[in-house]
Formats: sequence, C-alpha cells, structure tokens
Amino acid sequence: MQIGTPHPRLLEITERIVERSRETRRAYLDRLADAARKRPRQKMGCANLAHAYAACTHTDKQVMTQGQAPNLGIVTAYNDMLSAHQPYETYPDLIREAARIAGATAQVAGGVPAMCDGVTQGEDGMELSLFSRDVIALSTAIALSHQTFDAAVCLGVCDKIVPGLLIGALSFGHLPVVFIPAGPMTTGLPNSEKARVRQLYAEGKVGRDALLVSESESYHGPGTCTFYGTANTNQMLMEIMGLHLPGASFVNPGTKLRDGLTREAVTRALALTADGDNWTPLGRMLDERVFVNGIVGLHATGGSTNHTIHLLAMARAAGIILTWDDLSDLAEIVPLLCRVYPNGQADVNHFHAAGGMAFLISTLLRGGLLHEDVETVWGRGLRHYVAEPWLNPETGTVTWQDGPQVSGDPAVLRGVEEPFAQTGGLRVLEGPLGRAVIKTSAVHPERYVIEAPAMVFHTQEAMQQAFKNGALDRDVIVVVRFQGPRANGMPELHKLMPALGVLQDRGHRVALVTDGRLSGASGKVPAAIHVTPEAAAEGPIALIRDGDRLRLDAVHGRLEVLEDPVSFMAREPVRDDLSTSAYGTGRELFGNFRSLVSRADEGACTILT
Repeated sequence: MQIGTPHPRLLEITERIVERSRETRRAYLDRLADAARKRPRQKMGCANLAHAYAACTHTDKQVMTQGQAPNLGIVTAYNDMLSAHQPYETYPDLIREAARIAGATAQVAGGVPAMCDGVTQGEDGMELSLFSRDVIALSTAIALSHQTFDAAVCLGVCDKIVPGLLIGALSFGHLPVVFIPAGPMTTGLPNSEKARVRQLYAEGKVGRDALLVSESESYHGPGTCTFYGTANTNQMLMEIMGLHLPGASFVNPGTKLRDGLTREAVTRALALTADGDNWTPLGRMLDERVFVNGIVGLHATGGSTNHTIHLLAMARAAGIILTWDDLSDLAEIVPLLCRVYPNGQADVNHFHAAGGMAFLISTLLRGGLLHEDVETVWGRGLRHYVAEPWLNPETGTVTWQDGPQVSGDPAVLRGVEEPFAQTGGLRVLEGPLGRAVIKTSAVHPERYVIEAPAMVFHTQEAMQQAFKNGALDRDVIVVVRFQGPRANGMPELHKLMPALGVLQDRGHRVALVTDGRLSGASGKVPAAIHVTPEAAAEGPIALIRDGDRLRLDAVHGRLEVLEDPVSFMAREPVRDDLSTSAYGTGRELFGNFRSLVSRADEGACTILT
C-alpha cells in the first residue's frame, strides 16, 4: 500500500515528546533491561515452582517442570455483571487449549476488578470509577508478580479496565503482552432513539417504565455498549497502538471468528517471548511514536475525552511524558473521519462494516498522519494493520486479507481526502479559570462560542432540581464544581446532559463548565470539562458566583470570566463539605487516593510519580 510522507507537525510533536521524556524513558528502559536479564523463572527454587504448578493438569505440569516451553499468564477482568466482560468466562479454557497446541502452557495469573460506569452513573459508586483504574493496575502487577510467566495476555475492554491493565503490565514491560478483546454487542435500539427517550423522561413526558424499555433495548446482550464511548475508544487504541491482532477490535462475541482470533492471539503472544527469535517486550514496543499514533486515532474517530487523562497516565508508566498541549496540537492536524454516536447516528458495528480499523489506519497512513515504522504484536510496521481477518469455515483458522481502500459508507467513515471536519474536535481551553478540555466533534459549530451568566452547583442533583423548578430556562452556563479527583474521585456527570439538551433544544445558549468528567458520550452541549486546578484545590473555579458572566470559546481555546479580573481573583474561594463523599459504598477505603491523586492534566493518577 502507499504510505504518505509523514506530516511535518506529526514529526515535530513526536520529537518534542521524545526530548521531554528522554531521562524518564531511559530510566524506564534501564529497569526493563535489568528485569529481562534476571529471568527469574529460570532461577526459581523448586519449592516456589511446585507451588506455582501444583494445581495444573498432569500433562501441563510435566511441560512446566521441564522448563523448556513458555508459560503464558492470563490477567482477566471477567465478571458476568458487565456485558462487555461476560464473554471472557470461557476464554481461559480456550487460551489453555491454544497454548497446549503450541506446545506451551497457560495459567490465569489473576483477576482484576471491573466496574461499569453505566451501572454506577449518578450513583455513589461512580466516585470509585476513576480510582478503579489504579486498583486494576496494582492488581495486574500482583498477578504478574509471581514471575513464572514468559508472556501475558490481558482480557479487558471497558472504561478504566484497559488503561489499568496496560499501566500494570508496563511494570512488567520486559514481557510480551497481547490484549484480547471480546467485541461489541450486536446492534439494538438506535442510539438516537435512546437519547430521545432520555430527553423526554427529563422533561417528564414519559415515565420510568418507557425509559427502562428503551435502555434495555439499547443494552441488550453480551459485548460492549455499541456507542463510541470510552470502552470502544479503548479497543480502537489497542489496535492502532499494535496491541491487538489486526482487525480484532470490533468482531462480535460468540462468533467463530471471535474464537479464532483469540486462539491466534495466544499463538502470537507465545511467539514473542525472549526464548524465540521475535522477542517483543511490551515496554520497548510502546515508544513515543506508538502513543502519538494512539492520539491520532483518538482524534480521527472523535473518541472519548477520558483518554485526555488515561493516555497521560499510560504513557507515564512507560517513562513517556505527554501533555494536553500534545493532544491539542495533534488535533489541529488530524481530520475527523468518523461519525459514530454521539458524533453521528451510527454505532460501532456500522463503523466496522464500513471498513473499520483497516480502512481507518490505511487512510491515515496514506495521509502521513501515523508513524508506520513501529513495533506491534503482529510484527514491525503498522502496515500489517490494514488487513482484515477472515475465518476458514472448514478449518476454523483465521487468515488475513487486504482491507478496503474505499469506505463502505461515507456517512459513517471517510478518508483523509474528504473528512467530516478538518480537525479532530478536541481543544484545550485556557484562561482565568485554569485549563480544561472540550470535545467539539458532536457540537454544532454555531455553539462553539457561548457567553452567558453562570449558575453554580456542587452536585448533579442540585442542578437537576433547579432544572425541574424552571430556574435554568434561559441562557446559562452551568458550573458544577467539587467534582474533581481530589474532591470525590472525579465522577462522570452524564445525568446533567439530558436536562442541558432540553434547554438547548428550547433555543437557549447553554454550556457546562466542570472539574468533573463526561467521557465519550459527551454529546451536543458544549462542555468545558476536567477544569484544573479543581475546586477542592481552591482553583479559580471555586471563585465563581451565580450571575458571573462566563465565555466558553472553543474557536480560540479560551475559558473566560467576564468580570473585573482584580476583584474576581481577590475573592475568597468557596469551600464545600466533602464528607458525604468520604464514606459509604466503599469510599472510606479511598481516602488516600483522594489525597494523593495528581491533577487531571497530569493523568489524575495516584500510583505514578
């Protein structure tokens, strides 16, 4: 295939990341090399090994005690309460079988927690969601700490699970690691209809029974939710960063192709160990260029704003220092190529059918917007990822064929020559309130600039009550603060969006400013999110009073307070009683997380320095 000359800004931004990260990256790679030299499995005592192999089958135990064949560690996020992770129930047996055919062994090294933001949305448990990423990273490290593995596979899909698995796996970056997806659920109720019913419910025009029917028809079976939120953005990232097999991200669960791809992933992971000719350790593979490719994919697809936090944390685990400026500057050169809900009416199954990842990567390579010469789990060169997997129905084996060079549906997926927008739709906003992020890809351009008086709230519930009372039925910029990582774990605030959507549809000029999160389902209302410094750190957002005129300007990247700057900054910051977020639903166990967490523009992390 034809590969375009790399865009000069792509190279420039990548080089500045390399320079900024030179010392931290070198220190990380030195630790990785030291771990690779030690080869602890080969030197482990007999009693240690006996404990590790005691419960294995007789045949596996014979192979393991001989010590000649690789042993594959499985880190799984399986539970049967998450639709996206329920398919993983049968994966360990499938993986062990595939490993035996390859002359190797496989063991479940450990499980990691996996919570669903859809279940906890608007509930107390959502205040544990972001911190669960760091718990998952710690759990992954514990799973691999037995050091009896030559490679690992990670089973995870959803919001914090994939970033947590990757952060944890990078602490064992001397091992090859392959991520194995489970795929999206089949298409249910159209996302546009789901959003319509939610808005009708917010207006009191339909009851809870109609809302539950709508939601159940949307989220109806095994697999990821089909809108393009954080879970499916994770899958895109793992593929464009070379951690999935080509074309593996969006194959539905319960299909023979899905099982075939899982078997192939096992075979590939075993081929990458230090005992073979293709040793590809995770930590060396994920260099600055790979993370830049991930950011490009995020912008080209209009992906989740959660990754303005997660990508920074994942990169830092590999000794690479990313900033919001890197993400914002890359957005200026990367066109928006996808219209998948909430950026359009299609879902990820439509995206996959229109050409999916193979076409996306192909067109970005032709446009010079990806680094091609990178390591992947499938071999050196991202050109391997312009292929699509096909199942041989007679043998059950998977082969790869050239992917499409033309989109199957230009209303869903386009090439770089005819994008939906010239930029990726992500801007960093700066001004007297600090810094924030806005995702504009689902916002109509006439709403890129909103100027209106502020109305301030400290909870979602208080804002919803004001909406029900009619107090917001006007031009307004809603400020919801004390929702940052230090305050209460930085929950997603999606219960705000139906009400704000109603106000916007009534013709009002409406926007949201918050130190909380919204994720990939941000929708049509302009929202300055992740405001930092947050209110709990006495950031300027804590100075805003009802009636202050604010200006959100996504065109010029500004978040302004249109009050006298001297008197505004002289105000005493408002403080809030955060004790209600300090206990209940397990939150009392996370006090140290809230006190240690870094800022949103530093990855909102508790475990990386």
